[in-house]
This record gives sequence, C-alpha cells and structure tokens, in this order.
Amino acid sequence: MSRFVPVDRDTAYLLPPSVDEWLPNDHLARFVVEVIEQLDLSDLVRQYAGRGSAAHHPAVLLGLLIYGYANGVHSSRKIERATYDSVAFRYVAANTHPDHTDRKFNRMRPSMARVLGLETRSAKEG
Repeated sequence: MSRFVPVDRDTAYLLPPSVDEWLPNDHLARFVVEVIEQLDLSDLVRQYAGRGSAAHHPAVLLGLLIYGYANGVHSSRKIERATYDSVAFRYVAANTHPDHTDRKFNRMRPSMARVLGLETRSAKEG
C-alpha cells in the first residue's frame, strides 16, 4: 500500500468537456451571465466599428467586469489571468480569454456604469 495518492498528469479530462457543466446551478457566475443576457446592450454593440479581427462581445466583457468587481478583482490584467485560472471566470468569459490590453476592455468601464445605471432606472420605472 502506497503512502501517497497516485500522481497522474496524463489523465485526458479532469473537468467535464462543457464549460456549462463546471459550475453548480446556483453559482454567482451563472447569475451574472443571466442578468447580462437580459440587458439591452445595443448601444455598446454599435460602438464596434467592425474593422480588424473579431472582437469579444460586449456582454462577455461586461460580465467579466461585473463578476470581477463582485469578487474584488478590479484589474483588467488580473481578470484576464482569471479567465485561465478560475472556472467561474472561464464560464463568464464563455471559455475565451480577452486580452487585458484590448482597448474596448479598458474603455468598457465608463460604459458599464452608464448602461447599468440606465438599465436599473428603467427596471424601476417598468
């Protein structure tokens, strides 16, 4: 009988193949994604010029910022790192890794406050 748990770094899957299966149904990351999907982000979407390589959808960037702030992660560099290291951040990012130097990622912060303020106001009025 061995004194240690066997070490096997060659195992094919340690996590389920679908990022959706990685988190419990009541996880905060799921809640953030559900709320973001209900927001009207058409103003943010229109800001994308359509030039250059494909951009990350504003819903993904907004979700990462909100989830990051909710967990005390404010730096875009740390948020990017978390999309590699954290299952929850990976879920919010839809298994993508937005670059912390992306102009839209860094310019999203003021837009996020504006959109959330407008959405909160319209939700109260409705």
